[in-house]
Amino acid sequence: MSSILIAEQILNGLQFGLMLFLLAAGLTLVFGIMDLMNLAHGSLYMIGAYLMATLLAATGNFWLALPLAVLATALVGLVLEVALMRHLYARDHLAQVLATFAVILIADDLVKMIWGPAPLMLNAPPSLAGPVELLPGFYYPAYRLLIIGVGLAAAIGLYLLVTRTRAGMLVRAGASNREMAAIMGVRVQRLFMAVFVLGAALCAVAGALLGPVLAVEVGMGENILILALVVIVIGGIGSIRGAFVGALLVGLVDTAGRAFLPSLLNAIMPLNLAANLGPALAAIAIYLLMAIVLFAKPTGLFPARG
Repeated sequence: MSSILIAEQILNGLQFGLMLFLLAAGLTLVFGIMDLMNLAHGSLYMIGAYLMATLLAATGNFWLALPLAVLATALVGLVLEVALMRHLYARDHLAQVLATFAVILIADDLVKMIWGPAPLMLNAPPSLAGPVELLPGFYYPAYRLLIIGVGLAAAIGLYLLVTRTRAGMLVRAGASNREMAAIMGVRVQRLFMAVFVLGAALCAVAGALLGPVLAVEVGMGENILILALVVIVIGGIGSIRGAFVGALLVGLVDTAGRAFLPSLLNAIMPLNLAANLGPALAAIAIYLLMAIVLFAKPTGLFPARG
């Protein structure tokens, strides 16, 4: 197993983990502040990817389509929050799960109606189509480096927003004790709306950037939503730092498992069996990681509230 292959998979895990963080950050804030179990969070990720593909086809300019797709998805999130989500804040988790699961079904059907059932093509910008030589003999796709850079910039920006601004202070207050924040004069409804729209925008960034790497297809949000939920459980509900650490752990474990387990298993079993068993064990490893963390720290690594 070469050092170049290991370094490449570490970067792949970092890239995937940072995109998971963009989803998990919005989801953990929505759950931590609003106490809202929003299963439709992955649908916003899907909508962001589809809007990105459509706007890229219309404009022919990746750098123009990206902010437009993020803005459009944020507006979809705003409409969804006003029309439905704010009516669920006072409801129990079962009602929230049922309502937001219905949103998933509606969103999938709307995407089929508008774009059809076939996956859409979403290409990386031509300037980033090739590899970059990071070290002598070590080449890595330029577009994946862009994803890593955007993910790190978003993580730093979100950290500064939450820890260094008045808006962030309100967010942290709401995550720690929502009732006390309301008593102290925080406009809770406006805070909820802003957090939900921010989460939708972060979903759009992840969907738009991962579109050229993964398939833009109906139902793409459901699978990644499960991983985002695992991330916030590992990191701690309501914690941006926890979402960041949890996302990187999940990204690295998932990528390393899928990359290395088949070849390791091939040493003790036939190739076709190892190729099928390796990805399955890699998926299991994520949940095993979650179980280990919860056994050691039942509230997650960095819970925002006890």
